[in-house]
Amino acid sequence: MRQFRGFVQAAGGFARDRDGNFAVVFGFAASVLALGVGFAVNVSQLYNAKSSLQGIVDAAVTSTARDLTTGDIEEADANKSVQAFLDANGAAGILRADQIILDKLTVDKTAKTVRADVHVDVAFYFPLFSMGDMQRVPASTTALYSDKTVEVAMMLDVTGSMKRSGKTDKIGDLQAAASDAVKDLLDQNRDPSNPRVRVAIVPYAEAVNTGGLAGTVFVETENGPKVPPPVDAAVAVSATSAPDKCATERKDKDGYADYSSDGPDTLRLDNKGKRYQAKVNRDYRMRVCPSAALVPLTSNEDKLLTAIDDFSAAGVTAGGIAAQWGYYMLSPAWRPAIADAGLGAGPANFDKKKVAKIAILMTDGQFNTAFARGRGTSRSQDAGQMSRSNAESICSNMKRDGIEIFTIGFDLNDPSMTATERDQAKSVLKNCSTTDTSSLKHYYEAATGTDLANAFDEITRNIETLTIKR
Repeated sequence: MRQFRGFVQAAGGFARDRDGNFAVVFGFAASVLALGVGFAVNVSQLYNAKSSLQGIVDAAVTSTARDLTTGDIEEADANKSVQAFLDANGAAGILRADQIILDKLTVDKTAKTVRADVHVDVAFYFPLFSMGDMQRVPASTTALYSDKTVEVAMMLDVTGSMKRSGKTDKIGDLQAAASDAVKDLLDQNRDPSNPRVRVAIVPYAEAVNTGGLAGTVFVETENGPKVPPPVDAAVAVSATSAPDKCATERKDKDGYADYSSDGPDTLRLDNKGKRYQAKVNRDYRMRVCPSAALVPLTSNEDKLLTAIDDFSAAGVTAGGIAAQWGYYMLSPAWRPAIADAGLGAGPANFDKKKVAKIAILMTDGQFNTAFARGRGTSRSQDAGQMSRSNAESICSNMKRDGIEIFTIGFDLNDPSMTATERDQAKSVLKNCSTTDTSSLKHYYEAATGTDLANAFDEITRNIETLTIKR
């Protein structure tokens, strides 16, 4: 016990002798801690400044690239545009107004790029010997501006399920959303004589009303051939009266659905080796022709809005036929037919560097109607299976040709649809659309008219993004 008491006394004495040493150690530790805190604050300050600066310069250069693309400014005005944006938006995060310095702006007319190099000088909250009182934070970004033209084909569902019912007015919602989209797209045109953006409208139900392109349609009879007569046949034999201007699928010589975008003047051989023109069929079983006719690519806003105003809901849903006619409206192979009909210059050639070709396919339900199935598909397919299969095959060809496809499912959770019908409708729209990227969405679902308008609005913004990429 005496030994333990002695140990305690010795320890106490040692502690009294070390009081001064602990104070020194504590002071040193506190200094190191303060330096660490100061360093961490400075690093955080630099990070926040860098982040804020990058966001501002990204927005400034992208905005300038957009204005160059749409023709709002000339290349010589790019410097002023970027500087004005930096001045107006310089105060962000921990940055102050007028703190951002534009070191250099480079407009590369060959590569069609705008590059800005900027910096800010950050005064530290905690000046440290190793870091000094201030440090320069640089940032740079590059954006593409484009002289691409833009062609948009909108395939819009005007089937019977779109009719107004009680307080629900789906056809009215579509008319409002599509009209706004047309206005937004054409608003990018600055020179009416040389429009950058043109839009085509394809209303569809059981068929497509071809309007001024009715001369491209071959009218079938129940017991007659499924392809037009040979080009050297007598006029009396070639002529078949048309009850309307509608068309269904184009069929090949054996009666299968044709997924190509060939023009109607393309010459083919029938089963007797005779040449015939690849016109589009009007199947004899077709019953309801949409009252609203398609409008080929145009920058005439009044013509497009009038066509949309003429929408009326009737008939069933032939989505494969819709995709087919959207394809035609973007295919240069149809340019002669469209020009000959006096309906405009027609589509430009497929060239990703010069032309952005966009298709928008919208429906409020399951594709349930077709008059021809694809070659090699099962004979047991019903009309719905044929329609969905035809649509997906045509969409695949469109994407192969460089057409970007956006799809919208409107009110697909309607309780009148079965779970299977709902799943099939969503599946075909997802399969038809271009694959989403981290920054670009292509498949949309819209539950209400407001959602539909928002979907079209986002798509029009995405179309612009496709021509201006960092």
